[in-house]
Amino acid sequence: MLEGAKLIGAGAAIIASAGAATGIGNVFSSSIHSVARNLFLAKQLFGYVTLGSALTEVIALFASTTASSISFAF
Repeated sequence: MLEGAKLIGAGAAIIASAGAATGIGNVFSSSIHSVARNLFLAKQLFGYVTLGSALTEVIALFASTTASSISFAF
């Protein structure tokens, strides 16, 4: 019973990775559209893209850490 609950909890925590992948896709899609509209802002937008993708990757890292701690710690 406890093993099944652990697996369900770990699977639910990993669902956040799908959201992180969608977020990274949105960040890069928006940056491509922005650079296509105004090429002179490409260097400024690169900083925003780097920050946005890093923050989105942190969510995926938290999700995988939570899933592994649910699976192995309890």
